[in-house]
Amino acid sequence: MSLPPLASGPQGPDALRPLLATVLDALDTGRRARGGPLPAGGPAAVTARVRAAAGDVLPEHGDPDALRTLVHTLAEGAADPADPLCAAHLHCPPLAVAAAADLAASVLNPSLDSWDQAPAASALEDLVTHALAHAFGAADALVTTGGTESNQLALLLAREATAARGPLRLVHGANAHHSLPRAAWLLGLPRPVVVPTPTGVLDPADLDDTLTRLTATGHGPLLVAATAGTTDAGLVDPLPAVAARCATHRARLHVDAAYAGPLVFSDRRRATLTGLDAADTITVDLHKLGWQPVAAGLLAVRDPADLAPLAQHTDYLNADDDTDAGLPDLLGRSPRTTRRPDVLKIAVTLATLGRSGIGALVDRVCDLAQHLADLVDAHPGLELHARPVVSTVLLRPAGATDDTVAALRRDLLDQGRGVLGRARADGRLWLKATLLNPHTRPDDLAGLLHLAEGNTPR
Repeated sequence: MSLPPLASGPQGPDALRPLLATVLDALDTGRRARGGPLPAGGPAAVTARVRAAAGDVLPEHGDPDALRTLVHTLAEGAADPADPLCAAHLHCPPLAVAAAADLAASVLNPSLDSWDQAPAASALEDLVTHALAHAFGAADALVTTGGTESNQLALLLAREATAARGPLRLVHGANAHHSLPRAAWLLGLPRPVVVPTPTGVLDPADLDDTLTRLTATGHGPLLVAATAGTTDAGLVDPLPAVAARCATHRARLHVDAAYAGPLVFSDRRRATLTGLDAADTITVDLHKLGWQPVAAGLLAVRDPADLAPLAQHTDYLNADDDTDAGLPDLLGRSPRTTRRPDVLKIAVTLATLGRSGIGALVDRVCDLAQHLADLVDAHPGLELHARPVVSTVLLRPAGATDDTVAALRRDLLDQGRGVLGRARADGRLWLKATLLNPHTRPDDLAGLLHLAEGNTPR
């Protein structure tokens, strides 16, 4: 048997070209077979199709057509965020240029745990992380797999920075992402203090009362986590007022801006994030409102010294004499060891579109959300929860029960004709449309309204 070709090296391009043609063709045939934003039939039907296509996943002898078969199957059974009727989650359609750059990262396969595995990638990451950190009002940033890792890192760095003052206590709103209390649990921290958020955002007065009570009862150091772009409704906590309360009570501030962070690229919407630069740490996801393939996360830090606890030493990766001789030490840039160059797709996107180009995409989807809200507000059969802050719109059929709303959403999923999310607000269940596709047209928004009414466009 001949050896399978490599993706890199002298023969790599010639080996890849026909394989890429196969992939692109299978993506297209799979999309056509799906015929909508989601495969029809629900989990059982999708699983049956995957099982039939995959067959024996570890056969004795291979199948040369496996690439075409499995890519087609994955595309046929995918939820397609490029379809305007797929609008449930913070799940963006990636830009073509970002996906192309990601292919290059896979082909070259650098690992960012030592310079001799990633010479250019490590230099590029250093340039991009500092540039993005400055864009968010910070001093440095780490590349992460997304908001969950960034939030966990933020708690870890806060714990280490305040260790001399006792156990760290996390304080967050009820609107915070679930990864924050989970991170506290993973790190062995005390149970977080949850501040109620009946309006969907932190109330500075309630936060002040909570911090006053904790300080008076002798609690150790406190970390307040605010949110810029809640998962359910895209709301932004009042960052300047939250930062002021943190300063008064000597509490650290972390802002989870996984969703709304890229508003900084928009001249029209940057003011929504006023106060972000007061945070000690900031989470940002560029695979949400940044149109990157997963994964593309950041954790920005105001004080680079906070990163010192991540430093590790192992002789085969960062020997002292190598570091003294000028080889960069990369182990302190992540808790992970093997790490792919996710920075490449980010760098290519930034360089290709520029700040204004990314800002224009941000404005486009936020404007689409405002237009959808106008349509809902004018529709007698639909109810709008509130004007969108970023690109999330909550709506529901007028007069419907929560059970009816939940059943409507599941029916649309089962039919494969629409993907809307669900969110609880004001004690009721709402359908959620998260608009992240800048190619969505006004006619597509009308299609979303039909879905929310309980109709299925054909």
